[in-house]
Amino acid sequence: MKKLLGYLPFHFLLFLIAGICCQFYTGFWSFGIVGFFYILIFLFILGCLFRDRLLFVFISWLSFFFIGILLIYGGDATKSNNYFEKHLNNTSKAILAIDKVLKPGNYHYKYMAEVLQIDHQKTTGSVLINIEKDSIASFFKIGDRILIKNKFIAIKESLNPHQFNYKNYLVKQGIHQQVYTTKQELLLLDQTSTSFLGFIAAFRLKIQQSLQQYDFSEDELAIMNALLLGQRQDISKELTANYSKAGAIHILAVSGLHVGIILWMLSFVLKPLERYKKGKVIKLVLVLLFLWFFAVLAGMSASVTRAVTMFSAIAIGQFYNKRNAVEHSLIFSMFILLLLKPLFLFDVGFQLSYLAVFGIIWVQPVFYQLWKPKYYIIDKGWQLITVSTAAQLGVLPISLFYFHQFPGLFFLSNLLIIPFLGVILGTGIIVLGLSYLTILPILLVDIYGGIISILNRLVAFIARQEAFLFSDISFSFIKMFFSYLVIIACFQFFLKRNAKRCLFFLSSVVVFQSVFFYEKYHIEKNNEFIVFHKSRNSIVGIRTGSFLEVYNDMDSLVTKQNLLKNYKVGENIQYQNYQKLPNILQLNKKIVLFIDTAGVYNLTDLQQPILVLRQSPKINIERLINTLQPTIIIADGSNYKSYVRRWKATCLKLQIPFWSTDELGAYIKK
Repeated sequence: MKKLLGYLPFHFLLFLIAGICCQFYTGFWSFGIVGFFYILIFLFILGCLFRDRLLFVFISWLSFFFIGILLIYGGDATKSNNYFEKHLNNTSKAILAIDKVLKPGNYHYKYMAEVLQIDHQKTTGSVLINIEKDSIASFFKIGDRILIKNKFIAIKESLNPHQFNYKNYLVKQGIHQQVYTTKQELLLLDQTSTSFLGFIAAFRLKIQQSLQQYDFSEDELAIMNALLLGQRQDISKELTANYSKAGAIHILAVSGLHVGIILWMLSFVLKPLERYKKGKVIKLVLVLLFLWFFAVLAGMSASVTRAVTMFSAIAIGQFYNKRNAVEHSLIFSMFILLLLKPLFLFDVGFQLSYLAVFGIIWVQPVFYQLWKPKYYIIDKGWQLITVSTAAQLGVLPISLFYFHQFPGLFFLSNLLIIPFLGVILGTGIIVLGLSYLTILPILLVDIYGGIISILNRLVAFIARQEAFLFSDISFSFIKMFFSYLVIIACFQFFLKRNAKRCLFFLSSVVVFQSVFFYEKYHIEKNNEFIVFHKSRNSIVGIRTGSFLEVYNDMDSLVTKQNLLKNYKVGENIQYQNYQKLPNILQLNKKIVLFIDTAGVYNLTDLQQPILVLRQSPKINIERLINTLQPTIIIADGSNYKSYVRRWKATCLKLQIPFWSTDELGAYIKK
């Protein structure tokens, strides 16, 4: 770690990341590209005038900080004069090119597309396309061009607290608009793509079609498509759930693990080349060529490209065989990737890949030195365990933050699954090649399919051991940050035991515990009334500290609602109780009145209540307002949208606050 801090590109990387985060989350730079170059020129002149080393270092840091800002500011397509939204009108027609085929939802096929043209104007920008499913619908392919009428709408924010923010996720991919349409409203203009990605997609489709001619089961084909071709659209929900519970969900997405295994196998197979003159150079060239061939085969997706770039840098670092060469190559690859694609920084896969590899590089050698088995098989098993443990330790805090679960059997799952993964990847290219040539032997089909089937059964068995799956773990960002501080401090103390490092470790533990106590104190003093948004139903919560009282009209189904689960985990709720939704609730000194289609109430004693309208009641809203003088009127997700629009207009006229959960999200009163 100390030597890494002396590596200059590592400093540049840190300030580049700081600049990216600063601009993305605050958007403070709004002075244009010209203003940015004025800043850089000023810094350059300052460096030339004052040749002090410390000043030069400071100016370098500041320069990369501003480069990070520029990458986000300049990469924001919405600021371009050619951004498609700036050229839209009610009668506009758009030409789109399919960039990526996504996994279908329950009701829609999903695609990412580039907006090439609005009417006769060339444009830039990307959108999400949602095409309604029907019995005759066919899939579009990468590179297909389609004509569509103007049906672009903004992507909504998440409507409930701690719900997955799909809008934020798409913004980080440069997408701000989406389209809901049917296949009948689209016109396919061109299916012949000359783009590189289109060529790859066509080649991959031919391979998929050739595989379907052989006696592979649906699950076997789904796993092959995921691991070898980077296509996860066909993986069933049950299979996905099993891999998630087993702590092996990362296996289904081609990432650093897969590329790392391929690199290890290539290094092992090609090692005899090192005996010859220029053998190491030839080996490196072959390794890089094969890695990038695999990237092309897997569709050149963002995750695959990142992983191959990262391990290409590691392969180059191994070639030079210098101290810290691998670490430096890894830092350099991360630096280059962020320069090219700064939004990679916010991708969970990017974060997990690098943290896992850093864990392996720094922690695994220490773990391995604790015990050196005499026998080869045991030694390889011990290596696998230490690698898995080191990688898990590297990603544990961030995994708890994002996924709120910890698979207790990850030792077992990785020990058993990774060898299967190595075999599947190692022979997969041969299987794909022979199937493409239609000469794949039936015996190899049976053996290869059987291996995948055994893997799926093994994962299903581990997934059923639910006692070892620790889920619904509340873990905030600040906990994640300080847990990494504890891990680093502990590791540093383990490497070299002295008073300074011991103090650093103990201090980090005290700070980490203080975070727990502070959050617990904050939770216990937090009280709020919540009207959640749920289409066609009503769910209301009264939270008192770590206790949540839930009122609903959904019988037993309410316990399975993700919106409640997300809120519980996000707010660290320890206790819950479910009750039928009443007509009136007492909220401290305030009355909450619920009005539905069937309700008949004595309103004479109610003045200035919080009024919640549900199940589209047929009421005279103006008369109700004059009678009760409510402090606010809330319309939840169970109401017809036409009713909500009418109520909103009346409240606006009478100057009564109005809240629609369908428009503004859940109503929360502290």
